[in-house]
Amino acid sequence: MEIRRLREEDAAEVSALIAETLRTTNIKDYSAEYIENDIKVLQPQNILERASWMHFYVFCEDGKIVGCGAIGPFWGKTDESSLFTIFVLPEYQGRGIGRKIIQTLEADEYFLRAKRIEIPASITATPFYRKMGYDYKNGITEPDDEGLLRLEKFR
Repeated sequence: MEIRRLREEDAAEVSALIAETLRTTNIKDYSAEYIENDIKVLQPQNILERASWMHFYVFCEDGKIVGCGAIGPFWGKTDESSLFTIFVLPEYQGRGIGRKIIQTLEADEYFLRAKRIEIPASITATPFYRKMGYDYKNGITEPDDEGLLRLEKFR
């Protein structure tokens, strides 16, 4: 598997990967309207904007992007970071790619300098992140107004 930072020419493929994953995997926990609103804000130009202030990685098999994930500062702080935009194509889920994404992000300088790392997690992905050592922030186990659960890990 090739792991590398996002390039400008990857943005459309990453956006399509996210849309497919949301429509296929996350649809079990969210309405179609919610999913389509997420897709609208994760278009190629949005992916490139995110990559301008965070470390955005792609995970490729045979030249195809099959997963992505990013890490950046938590609201500009140097001692806290956040994980973002972690997706694996549905047909590649269950093969350890998600684990590889987390391992890659946890080896990044934004993770290594942080005392606390937060994930704004979908309902769908929360069990996976909990297996990876992240727990509910402030013990809150219900989704917030954005439909997300806030998970965190301390170093």
